[in-house]
Amino acid sequence: MKILIIHGPNLNMLGLREKSIYGENTLEDLNRKIQLYADTLSIEVDFFQSNSESDIIEKIHASENIYYGLIINPAAYTHYSIAIRDALSSISLPKLEVHLSNIHAREDFRKKSFTAAVCDGQISGLGLNSYILALHYFHLLKK
Repeated sequence: MKILIIHGPNLNMLGLREKSIYGENTLEDLNRKIQLYADTLSIEVDFFQSNSESDIIEKIHASENIYYGLIINPAAYTHYSIAIRDALSSISLPKLEVHLSNIHAREDFRKKSFTAAVCDGQISGLGLNSYILALHYFHLLKK
C-alpha cells in the first residue's frame, strides 16, 4: 500500500514558527516519525510539501492510479481554497484531511474547512498523532 502525504503552505517552517501551537518538531522530524510508523504498518509513504496552491493541485491530480490513498494537511488553504477542494473531489482515492492544531479551537476563520467535505474524514488537533491516526485508518481500510 502506497500513501501520498501532502503538507501545505508554511509547514516547511515547523520548528521555527508559533512553537506554542505547532511544537518544536521540524517538517523533517515530522516526516521521519511518520515514516517510522508507516514502516511498522508496511505502508509505503511519499511526502510532498509546497507553498504553492497550483503545485498542490497538480500533485493531487497526478495521485490517481499511483496511490492507494492521500493524507493532506492543506494548512491555510483549508479555509479558502475551493480549487484544492475541487482537485480533491476530482479523484476517487480515499482521502483524509489532517491538522496539527485543533482548527476548531482557534480563530473563527480557521473553523471553516472547504476541503474536509470532500475527504473521508478529518483529524485535527492531535499534533503528529493526527498523521499517525490517518495512517492507521488506511491500514484498517486495507484489511
